[in-house]
Amino acid sequence: MTGPNKSRRKMREIVFSAIYQFDFTEDVETSSAYLERELSFFAMDMEMKLMTRKYFENILRRREEIDGIIRKHLMNWTFDRLASTDRNVLRLGTYEIVYESAVPIEVTLNEAIDIAKKYGSEQGGKFVNGVLDRIARECAPVAKKDL
Repeated sequence: MTGPNKSRRKMREIVFSAIYQFDFTEDVETSSAYLERELSFFAMDMEMKLMTRKYFENILRRREEIDGIIRKHLMNWTFDRLASTDRNVLRLGTYEIVYESAVPIEVTLNEAIDIAKKYGSEQGGKFVNGVLDRIARECAPVAKKDL
């Protein structure tokens, strides 16, 4: 993968890792510093760095709302039992499905599945796909369904 798709993948992975860290520390300052450190390691244009920060800040700001959406769409599972990896991939995917109108649903699903597999397990990828698919069907803006 090269070009903008590789940058977007890296952006999502950095956001995922920063919100994953926040899940443990509950400290915005520490997680923000981690995000900035991660951004310094990769050659990203300014627009992609700004998007990374925007995703991170918006996910933290809307965390309760995002978690509520996830809770509502879990089947035979509770939010508290989710592996931290899966929980944070679901947060990232839910945010993108619900709030990022220019990103096609299929792109979000594919990226979330790949991140879940990379940092979690094969089963995590399947689980994330099922939950995000239900969220997309019920919560995605109508205009997104035509992208």
